[in-house]
Amino acid sequence: MTTSSRYVVGLALAITGFGLMSLPAMAQSKDAEPATRAVNDGFVKALPFNDRTDFDDAKRGFIATLADGVVAGPGGKPAWDVKPYDFLKSDQVPPTVNPSLWRQAQLNAIHGLFKVTERVYQVRGLDLANLTIIEGDSGLILIDPLLSNETAAAALDLYVKHRAAKPVVAVIYTHSHVDHFGGGRGVMSEADAASGKVKVIAPDGFMDHAVAENVIAGNAMSRRAQFQFGSALPVGDRTQIDTGLGKALSKGTISLIPPNDLIKQPYETRTIDGVEMEFHLVPGSEAPAEMLIYFPQFKLLNMAEDATHNMHNLYTLRGAEIRDGRRWSRYIGDAIDRYGNRVDVVIAQHHWPMWDNARIVSFLKKQRDLYKFIHDQTVRLLNHGLTPTEIAEQLKLPPSLSNDWASRGYYGTLSHNAKAVYQFYLGWYDANPADLNPLPRAEEARKEIEYMGGAEAVLKRARDDFKTGQYRWVASVMSKVVFADPANRAARELGADALEQLGYQSEAATWRNAYLLGAAELRGGVQKSNASTASADLLKGVSLDLAFDFLGVRLNAAKAEGKHIVINWTFTDLNQTYVMNLENSALTHTAGKLSDDADTSITLTRAALDAITLKQRTFLGSVLTGDIWVGGNPLKVRELFGLLDDFSPDFEVVEPRKAKVE
Repeated sequence: MTTSSRYVVGLALAITGFGLMSLPAMAQSKDAEPATRAVNDGFVKALPFNDRTDFDDAKRGFIATLADGVVAGPGGKPAWDVKPYDFLKSDQVPPTVNPSLWRQAQLNAIHGLFKVTERVYQVRGLDLANLTIIEGDSGLILIDPLLSNETAAAALDLYVKHRAAKPVVAVIYTHSHVDHFGGGRGVMSEADAASGKVKVIAPDGFMDHAVAENVIAGNAMSRRAQFQFGSALPVGDRTQIDTGLGKALSKGTISLIPPNDLIKQPYETRTIDGVEMEFHLVPGSEAPAEMLIYFPQFKLLNMAEDATHNMHNLYTLRGAEIRDGRRWSRYIGDAIDRYGNRVDVVIAQHHWPMWDNARIVSFLKKQRDLYKFIHDQTVRLLNHGLTPTEIAEQLKLPPSLSNDWASRGYYGTLSHNAKAVYQFYLGWYDANPADLNPLPRAEEARKEIEYMGGAEAVLKRARDDFKTGQYRWVASVMSKVVFADPANRAARELGADALEQLGYQSEAATWRNAYLLGAAELRGGVQKSNASTASADLLKGVSLDLAFDFLGVRLNAAKAEGKHIVINWTFTDLNQTYVMNLENSALTHTAGKLSDDADTSITLTRAALDAITLKQRTFLGSVLTGDIWVGGNPLKVRELFGLLDDFSPDFEVVEPRKAKVE
């Protein structure tokens, strides 16, 4: 059990950047090729770069920022540092960055404390998300306390320094993604939340979704998140410049203070410290548990993360449940119908505000129609029999959307969102029987390269294609050579060169990050990490059912073949019992029961279990100190946990696995 700690919290901690690889291979980065320069020049000609309205909005109401731009973090390293992004102040776009993405990165680099309207402030650019501050009659109402405690505390301190030192009376979580609640302990104490002194409000289902999404498949999500966010990449004009939603993920300490007030009805009104709020639940939009907030006193609408200044993800590259574009669009439409004629300011928990009713309604309508277009047109084409790749290649936004900066694909893309809609309705199978049971990737690659005349012949032709700018094809075919023979240095280098050019061309920050990290790993390999990612706060949020389910995910079926083990679990502080049963190479559990035929029985508290999972204590040590009582045959416990796999957080992505998985 002690080996499971870093996986229990999954993505929520891996994305912070702790223990991620350093990349000496990035020194081998190359310049933009002529074909890349031509692609990027095309963006300059196609898009309305003379429209500077977003820059005016992003700077409006500026009060102050951190003097040195640094927020101290754990271990003597910064949790946040804006200085490495100073190169973005130049309006001379380097050829290694898509000009549209450069513009978005410049906007996201604007940081500090801003006045939005009377009694409403935001701290932006000091983490991936925004901290919104509402001035109540006697205290402060905070919305979304960022990703980590250190940045949340620094953001609140910045406000206090330039406004007033009022107590925090309420904290609101708009949705269940960690960059919107992870800094809770930086702005309130757990005791104040538990006592109700600080009202902590969240949408119904928040706690379940805040941890569940990242547990079962958390290790894989964590590794994939490195590619999406570019956490392992250095900052620079040939490497990481942005994430689309914001600059980067802070590298501080993550917490989770549970809510003490849930919004359960589609529309609910609360008045807190003299501030009236109408909450609008929008589950299954950008997050499984999410809500919008309207403030009638200020004529201000907070769209959480359902309407931001880019195309969002219907499918996130780190991996998660597909989001329903039809439902997402409908929620935005509902907000327009309900609030459209009485809103003067719209904010979100990423990016910058917008003022003026006519502009706001136009913006919301385009966001509504953006997600409906992606949904409807993808479904139209799949009903014509087109496959995901064919749809992604064919689908184009209408000019009314493609020329709108807030509809550009800096985070999500039209390509992978269209594939998401296809998957939402039809799954992974394209209905061609030849694709029903293909060979494993490495085996298929060896046969393909053999059919093509061998690696040298493929390399020769690929080098010619690289010269003509066919980087998508070169990256694909070199990946096949690498999977056929990962030791082929020439294929790795040419594949890296192709991925790098694709990264330089990418308008989406997420695609750029993925391409450039892929290039780095082809050149330098996967650098191992060794840091612990356990978090006591997040671990407390994991239900016992989910914790036991995760043990089942770790069970190695081959090792468990023919074994039958039954264990009783009694949690004295929770008054809960469980029977865990290993049989037929499957680990199941039943709540509320104990078995008369158990091999062993374990009596403990949830705190004792958490201490073991966090590696603060060993199982044996807890038995010796009396924190855990074991009856029956204790060797059966050891036998069961000896059947569980440990997951590597550094598994191979751009090359075949070096170690065979049984």
